[in-house]
Formats: sequence, structure tokens, C-alpha cells
Amino acid sequence: MYLITKWFGTFLLDKKEIIDKILFEKNAEVISNKLRKIKNQEILTEEKKLSKGKKVIVCEKRLLKIGDYKPTDPFLKKIEINPEDFGFTNVLLQKVSILLSKTSIEDKLESEDLQVIQMINTLDDLIQTTNLLSERLDCWSDISISGGRIKPLENVFYTINKEMKIIEKQIDKDMIRIAPNISKITGPLIGARLISIAGGLERLAMLPASTIQILGAEKALFRYKKEGGKPPKHGVIFQHSYINKANRSHRGKIARVFATKISTAAKADAFTKRDISKDLIDNLKIRIKEIRNL
Repeated sequence: MYLITKWFGTFLLDKKEIIDKILFEKNAEVISNKLRKIKNQEILTEEKKLSKGKKVIVCEKRLLKIGDYKPTDPFLKKIEINPEDFGFTNVLLQKVSILLSKTSIEDKLESEDLQVIQMINTLDDLIQTTNLLSERLDCWSDISISGGRIKPLENVFYTINKEMKIIEKQIDKDMIRIAPNISKITGPLIGARLISIAGGLERLAMLPASTIQILGAEKALFRYKKEGGKPPKHGVIFQHSYINKANRSHRGKIARVFATKISTAAKADAFTKRDISKDLIDNLKIRIKEIRNL
């Protein structure tokens, strides 16, 4: 028997006909919620009910727990189930599609990694602001008659620094939850900057290690391509002590190894959700030691 889910219901079939079915409620919001669950790799209640106690063949990996996954089965390629035969119209499908698009955008806006990006961007803006304020304070304090006039600026400087520490703590907390492998390898702040430059955790996970290695060095890379000279060997990851405290002759090689481990960590955080940080760190330390002994 075959278990197949369409946008309007779940069906149990043999090679001749539909044996059983559970149609979804003809409500755009209800259907869009079910399709969202499918997108999130969840098994629907209808699917569990129809497959209970039966040996079924499925064509979706998300249904591996309840069926035998055979996506190349010839029958699955030729089977057609027409929604209009069950009273489901294209008008309803259009409403469902609009709702799905809307919720997809909302989910994206609420995505935790995008919140981290906003926080790291805000932190960088505040760092730039405090640098300017610090210069102004230094200049102003040199004037012997500044008196109480400088106090408001000192208060602003103190307040911004206090808020920066609060943001940093929140970034640390969020990064350890949503990207634990990256956080343990690079530290939460460097990891957050990498996610920010890449445009999200999944985007970072899809980048090759060679690109991760120079994230944040885009200006230097552009200058190299335009004017020649030496290409950048590292970007944001230079902030890590593994690289900035290394011998200059070793930095490029260490950066390559480091970026490779970050790439693996990002894939684990984005897709498998497994904590593989210990193995990555242990292997990274061995490789760095080998490079330093060259």
C-alpha cells in the first residue's frame, strides 16, 4: 500500500484504487497550517491514523518513521489524485498559497538568527558611537575650564557602554542556544558576526570554508581583485586568539583549518542540531599544533 499526502488530504492506495482517505477541512487557514507542518518535516495526525498497523510505502523522507521510503517506485510517479474530484478548487488553493507566503515571511522575520543579526549590527553601531564620544571626551577634558559642561557627555558615554554590555550578554545567551557548535568554537560574538555577514545561520552553513575564512574582509578582497597584490587570508575570524596570537607565517594555514571547522559546526547547528563541538575543538587543536611545529 502507498501513503500519499496532497495539499487537500492524505490517501491510502494500492496499485488500483484509493483504499482510504482523510480529506482536510475546506478552510484555507487550516490547510496552510497543515502544509506548514509538512514543510517543518512533521508527520500529520491524518498520516499516522491511515498508516497505523499497516505496511506502507512513502515518497517523503519525513515519513520514514511510519513507512518504507521508496521515492523511485514507478507507481508514485504516475499516480494522479485530482483535488476537484473531492470538491477542492483552485480558488481555495490560491488562498492557501497566499497564507503560506504570508506566514513564511512572518517566520523569517521572527527567526532567531535574524534577531542575532540585528543585535550584532546594533552593537557595532554603538561601538562606533562610543569611539566618537571617547575622542570628543578626550579633547574636551583637555580644556581646564570644562567644569560641569562635560558631565552630560560622560553620562551618555556611560549609558551606552552599559547598554552594550547588556546586548553582548543577550547575544551570548541567544548564540549558545541557536548555534552552540559555532559558539563553542569561535565564541558567541565572533560567531554572531559571521552569521550577520553571511545573512543568516543557514546561509553560513551553505558557504564553502574558503568563503567563511575571509568573511568580513570584503574590502580587502575587492582591492586585491582590482589592484592585485596579496589576497586576504582571514576576515572576522582574525579576532580569535587562535589566529591573532599565532606566528604570522602560520596564520593563513590556521585560518583555513579554523574556517573548515566553523563550516562543519554551522551545518550541525543549522540542520542536524547535534552537539559535535568537542570533536571539532579537539581536532582543531591537534591541527593547529601540527601547523605550529612545521
